[in-house]
Amino acid sequence: MPDQKEVTIYDIARHLNLSATTVSRGLKDHPTISKQTRKKIAEAALLLGYRSNTFASSLRSKRTNTIGVIVPRLNSQFMSGVLAAMEHTASREGYNLLITQSLEKEEKEKVNANIMFNKRVDGLLISLAYDTKSVQHLQPFLEKKIPIVFFDRTWDLPTCTSVTVDNYKAAYDATKHLLDQGCRRVLHLAGTKERNVYADRLRGYRHALRDANITYNEKLVLFSQLLESDGVAAAAYILNMKPDQRPDAVFGSNDTASAHCMLALMEAGIRIPEDIAIVGFNNDPISRVVKPALSTVDYSSQHLGDIAMMSLIEHLNGMKGATNTNSIILKSELIVRDSSRKKRNL
Repeated sequence: MPDQKEVTIYDIARHLNLSATTVSRGLKDHPTISKQTRKKIAEAALLLGYRSNTFASSLRSKRTNTIGVIVPRLNSQFMSGVLAAMEHTASREGYNLLITQSLEKEEKEKVNANIMFNKRVDGLLISLAYDTKSVQHLQPFLEKKIPIVFFDRTWDLPTCTSVTVDNYKAAYDATKHLLDQGCRRVLHLAGTKERNVYADRLRGYRHALRDANITYNEKLVLFSQLLESDGVAAAAYILNMKPDQRPDAVFGSNDTASAHCMLALMEAGIRIPEDIAIVGFNNDPISRVVKPALSTVDYSSQHLGDIAMMSLIEHLNGMKGATNTNSIILKSELIVRDSSRKKRNL
């Protein structure tokens, strides 16, 4: 059976006895075409089986109206919120998203970036993988002046915008809160120092200790990917310490590791927060369902996703001021719950 002929705007024009120009403008919701006529055109297009030739349109405009997004992991509550906001904002502004995950691997990130480049995305939003040590794979975008916006896990490039929270201040405040509860041996569940978010959180933790005249102790800093298993391993590390050398508090760089560290400690008979107070980071749902509820740092994934997407779209649309590269720093809030509330008046 031969393939059916592709329906064109000329077929719609003949069907409605309109000009092809009118049909073309109506399909694009052009304001010079009345709402009633646009409705008739849309109904006829659906009836006849018309499909917009986006490929031909992109060749004419040199735009694909597609934005690439590379995230470390899709199975992250935080990233799910970021992506939902990005998709909503992009759709509202007439853009589609091409989303990939690096699975926390630099090599996978390189492959994804190459795919995005070959798909001719108009711009790229990227949050770096755990082990990325270079962004040389983004050079083709820079050479073609395709805008890049880093979000959450960023890289300092002079021609790119970064959107993140003030991780240093958030970590400083979280650590200071534990110190204000009377804690003096605060263990930090840290991520790789290669990523800005974890390096800044470590720096905030260290400076809060310094300002409280507490000596930094390398044995109280555990580096990991902050997975559930890493939280359990951290609890085992604490339990293997001599009782008089154990920490009296834990500040974790995410809620997953912090919550599972807390649950493993409780299973071993450690009282939370009486023996060890705990604060996490991200305000993920797990922080609200564990008992005691986990103190955490809250910052809106939706707000971050929306700001990052709008920053890129404003650049693409040539809006005034959008070409000025900068770092956009968002605010966060420490949420104190029962896992760290030793002093009940706080």
